[in-house]
Amino acid sequence: MTSSDLPDVAGVKAYAEQLQSSFEKMLVEGPKVAAAARAVSITKKSKDGLITVTVSARGELEKLELDPRIYRRPDSRELAESIVEVTQAAIAEAKEAVIEIFEKIAPRQTLERHMDGDIEGISNDMRARMMGRE
Repeated sequence: MTSSDLPDVAGVKAYAEQLQSSFEKMLVEGPKVAAAARAVSITKKSKDGLITVTVSARGELEKLELDPRIYRRPDSRELAESIVEVTQAAIAEAKEAVIEIFEKIAPRQTLERHMDGDIEGISNDMRARMMGRE
């Protein structure tokens, strides 16, 4: 093991201080921020206005409305694709809204990595901070 493989003591100390500061901020502001994030609900309409979806902060489909005019074009594949497209757009908007809310107490990149389940990226970020590279 070389010295470049070992954590930089000053980097570890700075990272620990940053974590402590972040933790204190989360204790104070966390409950309000979490409540605001839980309240996120996004409603999107398809381009033709025939499909309306509402998703929660977690991207869960809460409501689906289909305008009766969809039956004028009985193409089930097109309908399914449109529903998926509108739902994905709503989920992306909900994710962005949650990130914007939580940015008050955590860095955007960290939030994005957590929401995307990027464990490797989170680990690499932590390692870089402890090595004094960030």
